[in-house]
Amino acid sequence: MRIAMIGGGYVGLVSAACFAEFGIEVAVVENSPERLSALQDGRIPIYEPGLDTLVASNMQAGRLSFGDDIAAAVRGAEAVFIAVGTPPRNGDGAADMQYVHAAAKQIAQALTGYAVIVTKSTVPTGTSRRIAGIIRETRPDADFDVASNPEFLREGSAIGDFMRPDRVIIGLDLDAPDRGARAESIMRRVYRPLSLIEAPLLFTGLETAELTKYASNSFLAMKISFINEMADLCDKLGANVHDLARGMGLDNRIGKKFLHPGPGYGGSCFPKDTLALSRIGQEAGSPCRLVETTVQLNDARKIGMAGRIIAACNGDIAGKTIAVLGLTFKPETDDMRESPSIPILHRLSEAGATLRVFDPVGHDTARPMLPPETIYCTDALDAATGADALVVLTEWNIFRAMSPTAIKKVMAGKIVVDLRNIFDPQAMKEAGMTYQSIGRPEKIRHT
Repeated sequence: MRIAMIGGGYVGLVSAACFAEFGIEVAVVENSPERLSALQDGRIPIYEPGLDTLVASNMQAGRLSFGDDIAAAVRGAEAVFIAVGTPPRNGDGAADMQYVHAAAKQIAQALTGYAVIVTKSTVPTGTSRRIAGIIRETRPDADFDVASNPEFLREGSAIGDFMRPDRVIIGLDLDAPDRGARAESIMRRVYRPLSLIEAPLLFTGLETAELTKYASNSFLAMKISFINEMADLCDKLGANVHDLARGMGLDNRIGKKFLHPGPGYGGSCFPKDTLALSRIGQEAGSPCRLVETTVQLNDARKIGMAGRIIAACNGDIAGKTIAVLGLTFKPETDDMRESPSIPILHRLSEAGATLRVFDPVGHDTARPMLPPETIYCTDALDAATGADALVVLTEWNIFRAMSPTAIKKVMAGKIVVDLRNIFDPQAMKEAGMTYQSIGRPEKIRHT
């Protein structure tokens, strides 16, 4: 079986490599000369554990190829996946669909036989039907069907998510049952390896599949914002947010995931998708008030965390050195998009602090987004050396293993603001540090 993947970004590259691992021949189309050159040379332009090995093995096996000729890629493909970017549109937060529409037009011009045109990008409801309209306008004689197949990949564990998914959602045109059946047959063949391990394949209408992606991400974002508010309440009342989250998560109706307090969510999905769903609801005349509020809470939280750091330093950080551990929006990725570190570090810099930072993989992606005076260090202890205060922004595992005594030894001050709750408060206290975390009393019960 042969398929084409239009777009070699995060979603397109991970999906293409995993489909190739299924034994499918995959042709990836990438129009960025720099990214294409890297991929053709076997260099992975993003950080995702295990992806380099997966790409290399499937390129060597001849199942995975990269190019910029869309006609060559589409020729003979039974399914053509659209995996281009849908960034927020300036001004209103709605998804910018120009790349999706351009891809649809190019696919129409390249079609030589029947194919299912599958939307992998996160797109507003109605996009699959608009893609069908664009193809018909461009090529009235084209033989095709459309499908929606949203991705649910977590950065840092994307390969596992693809290979062992909670579910695969495939939207079909239920208004044309015969054509929908033809598209369903091909999509079942594409995902047959997952059917063999009994991964749930859920077939729905086009609109339902498109909306499900936004609804899922927005619900998880609301869950994060909820536990962040509970952490703030715990601070006021002397409760322990981790015990609270455990007590909530043991209820199977709630679940334990995404109940970890922090400085706010970021990344390529939650900020973009909550904004887009808010806009979709407004345009449909059915506002999503909870989602709109979640967006506002998250933006305010990031700024509030900068204020918390300044307050921990007695309200004045002018001329002080702040060590920052972690820059990316989460561990196991180099993604800086909408990372809480961006507004937090800009606020600290504006307040007069010198910033010494360390992230295991995020320095290159962080540099264009952070204050130009930021000092990038070789490791965590290097960042802490001579610092008046230390701040944890990303919960990389290597930070969890740091000894409070070792931190105290190299710092000039003794203030630690742990916005990910990775350190033991008692160990910090015993080391002589002035320690603050989120939603945890000074003395906590160890379980």
